[in-house]
Amino acid sequence: MSSSWRSWSGLESASGLQAVTPADAAEVVEVVTSARAAGRTVKAAGTGHSFTGIATPRDVHLRPDRMRGIVAVDRDAMTVTALAGTQLKVLNAELERLGLSLHNMGDIAEQTLAGAVSTGTHGTGGRAAGLAAQVAGLELVTGTGEVLRASADENADLFDLGRVGLGALGVLTTLTFAVEPLFLLRAEERPMTWDDALAAFDDLTAEHDHVDMYWFPHSDRMLTKRNTRVGTDLYAAEPLPGWRAWLDDDLLANTVFGAQTALLNRVPRAIPAANRFASRLLGPRTYTDVAHRVFTTERRVVFREMEYAVPREVGLDALRECRTALERSGLRVSFPVEIRVAPADDVALSTASGRDSFYLAFHTHRDADHTAYFALMESVVREHGGRPHWGKLHQLDAADLAERYPRFGEFTALRDRLDPDRVFANPYLDRVLGR
Repeated sequence: MSSSWRSWSGLESASGLQAVTPADAAEVVEVVTSARAAGRTVKAAGTGHSFTGIATPRDVHLRPDRMRGIVAVDRDAMTVTALAGTQLKVLNAELERLGLSLHNMGDIAEQTLAGAVSTGTHGTGGRAAGLAAQVAGLELVTGTGEVLRASADENADLFDLGRVGLGALGVLTTLTFAVEPLFLLRAEERPMTWDDALAAFDDLTAEHDHVDMYWFPHSDRMLTKRNTRVGTDLYAAEPLPGWRAWLDDDLLANTVFGAQTALLNRVPRAIPAANRFASRLLGPRTYTDVAHRVFTTERRVVFREMEYAVPREVGLDALRECRTALERSGLRVSFPVEIRVAPADDVALSTASGRDSFYLAFHTHRDADHTAYFALMESVVREHGGRPHWGKLHQLDAADLAERYPRFGEFTALRDRLDPDRVFANPYLDRVLGR
């Protein structure tokens, strides 16, 4: 019986698929070798939180439902190994139960570990922003049906090149993360003016462990979020009262915001005034909680997103140019622009590979036409050497990306070796990596 698949955003879908739910690496090998022999392709598509077609299946849809949970905890090495189909939110909860935590993470926790690592999911600030930079080991099934384990000491070339693997090198079956004792973050959220926020940006990122900003287009207002580590004494936690969390994060940030942006799609001329009004309603709040509850938020409003990483030193200039271009364009945008930073890492296809990075994320409501806005913003950030998030919308191809990633050729050569018959190929990977 054939099945269908659809991404969270609704931008990607597929039908007429053979769906399989392997429970371990041996069963994945059977699926891959059978598909290879038949000249078919295999994609492991989880929760579908990528906006691009990076995980879109064409023939065989490998579902991760039976490959979930933690399988090993090494408190001496401070590592945790989990099955690759585990959702990030499940890993976070299990780590909390064990008194452990990841160092950093993005603001959405719905993705599977395989999907989040393979697309370069990142947070902001810290010693390591990207999840892939926190990976200490991995296991995958290659396109020839071989099971390979990789770490700094074993198959080091695969570990070096494959931590952001785009799903092009194999099917991830387990991932091992470096972890640390469960810690608290003090979150301080407050509005600022555009000028004040940009003037203070370097100081804020130096003084706090994690800084995130949101600019409301057509306004002079920013919402700033500063997260600071305050130790491991869980009795010092002062989380938001239940009513405040429900009001801010459930009712206002999801229900009201979703209704407002859906309505503004019909009357775009009202967007500038609505953005200015909404930004004025934002008030300060401070709370302290375990890390993953501060880092991550629930997103029920479906949107489209494009995100680029530019070199840290040109980030504020790129942001200013994006604002100028938007104001001159006459376009109306109801979603904030998100601004984050990340330290350089050594992961070959990470957007922060080899350079401190400044991230600009652009969003629209799912029912709004994002094409003109994203194309305009992309034209600005490309001129600054921007690298697109692999799981978010962009128009670059293999030739463009080879110019932006010094080790791009090494990665494609490894792909030729591990998946010579392109068992894991799809149209998106054909575009960004070549055939």
